[in-house]
Parts: sequence; structure tokens; C-alpha cells
Amino acid sequence: MINLILTGKRIILASQSPRRQYLLKELGIDFEIMIPDVDEVYPDGMRPEEIAVYLAELKARAIDPALLDENTIVITADTIVYIGNEVLGKPVGYGGAVAMLQKLSGHTHDVITAVCLVSAAKRRSFHVLSSVTFRELLAEEIEYYIRNFSPFDKAGAYGVQEWIGYIGISRIDGSFFNVMGLPVKELYEELSAF
Repeated sequence: MINLILTGKRIILASQSPRRQYLLKELGIDFEIMIPDVDEVYPDGMRPEEIAVYLAELKARAIDPALLDENTIVITADTIVYIGNEVLGKPVGYGGAVAMLQKLSGHTHDVITAVCLVSAAKRRSFHVLSSVTFRELLAEEIEYYIRNFSPFDKAGAYGVQEWIGYIGISRIDGSFFNVMGLPVKELYEELSAF
């Protein structure tokens, strides 16, 4: 169905995330991959949803405008994890991953994924929020997960679709796929209307 909507369109996913690539493929979309070169830094004082949108749009602006025409749509995305007033980005090293998972253990946090769609004629950004609750994680479980799954490329130091998600997540309010890194239902709707 989506390929009928996107007939004649060139779709570029500007993300190196294997999870986003997998989800977009599962949505039935043929696409190319480009990786934007951006420093994921944002201004102080932004609310979490503003940060996610800012970073998704920053990635979109990094795509060469010469690649855009009326038949090309670029998709960029950014996912952030936050708990309390703290944004948890990608962990720095083993110790950073341990510290993040200890913060999430036994608590509920929010995951926001923002998506930006860009063509030569227009740009549309949106975001989706999901809340995730972890049970109390044992130190040994955190260490096992980090040693065996190396979650250093993931915001909040975890992948919902990996071992830690299987054994540690007690509740998700909102989209599972959003937590995975791409809100596919909303993306489908937005692409259909773009």
C-alpha cells in the first residue's frame, strides 16, 4: 500500500541506525541510505521534545539540497531518552552505560522520537512520546547486558528489542516502535499526507 502512495518517489533514509533501517524496510518502503555528518549538539534550555525535533531537523539540513527534487523525500530522525529533568544521550564507555541503566532501573522514563520529512518543496517535522518502566535491575543483569550487547550507540544505553527489554521492561505506554527508534504508524500517516 505505501509503495502505491510513494510511486515514483525516491526515498532517502538519513540514518545509520540499523533499527530504523529495519523498521522502514518492514514498512514496505524502498529506500536509499545516506548518513548526515552532524554534531548532535543542541542549545540549552530546550524542552525534551524540542531537542528531538531540533536534532532531526539538524540532520535534515545536513543533506545536500542538490539531492532534493519534487520526487525525493528525505527522512531523518532522532530519539532521546529523558528521566526527571535529565536527557540521556548515547553512553560514553562502559561506566556511562552502567550509570544510565542504574538511573532507569526501577523507574519510568520517557522516550521521544522526532522525525523530519524533507523534499525540495516542503518540510514536515513531528514527534512521538512513549513512557517506559523498568523493574529494579540487578547489577549483574546490567553488567551482562552491556558486556554482551554493547549498547553504546543507543540513547539511554538500551535497546527495547534486546535482552534487557525482554527481562527488564515491565510496561510501555505508547508506541513500542517509537522506543525502538522510529514511530512507524505515525511515519506511515505522515508520508501518506506529505
